[in-house]
Amino acid sequence: MRIDPYLNFPGTTEEAFNFYKSIFGGEFPMIMRFKDMPESDKIPAEYHDKITHISLPIGNNVLMATDAIEGVGSKLIVGNNNSVCLTVDSKEEADRIFGSLMEGGKIEMPLADQFWGDYFGSGADKYGIQWMVAFGKANN
Repeated sequence: MRIDPYLNFPGTTEEAFNFYKSIFGGEFPMIMRFKDMPESDKIPAEYHDKITHISLPIGNNVLMATDAIEGVGSKLIVGNNNSVCLTVDSKEEADRIFGSLMEGGKIEMPLADQFWGDYFGSGADKYGIQWMVAFGKANN
């Protein structure tokens, strides 16, 4: 299992990650924009080039982020601008951990196979901590 930080930005993810890359080095193994999503025609054109997912390996961890934009269904609120992302070794482990974390909490995105190739879910536990659980290739 690996634990990685996942950050939310108000439309400045690309700028922030280029800044982090200038400090830590490395390359972005994954950059997905809102225009790359299924049904992107339903997303306002002004947000098409914003980031829906980016990752930057730093040592043995991966810093990941998204643009949390109200016009695309998210809203950045201080307190939800970061999450703990658990990358696990199996769907069964994802189900067990996610189910336990969400007991008494609030599921934002139920665990399911996603268009980017991962089995993924997210939500807040009963203490208000934001969690993401992923099994698959996209977060490696």
